[in-house]
Amino acid sequence: MRAAKWLMGGLILGLLVISYQRWGIKGLAVSSSGLIMWGLLHITRLMTVLKRAADRPKGHVDSAVMLNARLRPGVNLLHVMALTRSLGEPLSAQGAEPEIYAWTDTGGSRVTCHFQAGHLASWELHRPAP
Repeated sequence: MRAAKWLMGGLILGLLVISYQRWGIKGLAVSSSGLIMWGLLHITRLMTVLKRAADRPKGHVDSAVMLNARLRPGVNLLHVMALTRSLGEPLSAQGAEPEIYAWTDTGGSRVTCHFQAGHLASWELHRPAP
C-alpha cells in the first residue's frame, strides 16, 4: 500500500515537471488545475456519501441480502457506505485490524464486513431462523 502511495505521488510530480518543461508556466497551470479538479471531485463524493449516511440510522440497510449480492472483495469502506447509505455499526475496537462493521435490515438479516487496510477482505450474511 505504501508503494502505491509513493508511486502516485511520483506520477503527479512527474506530470507537473513534464508539463512545465514542455509548455512552460501555461502547461504547469493547466496540469495543476486538472489535479486540483480531480481532488475536488473526490472530496465532493466523500462529502455526499457522508451526508447521506448522516441522515440514516447507524448500521441500518434497506436489504441485507441485496447488499450481500452487491459486495465485491477489495472495495473500500467509502464504497460500502455509498451502497448502504449508512455508517456501519463497529464491532471491532477502534484502530484494530481487521476492522469489522455490520449492517442490519428490518427483517433481522445482518451483513458483517471485515476490512483489512481499509479494503473489504470478507463478509458474511446472517439470516434469522424462519
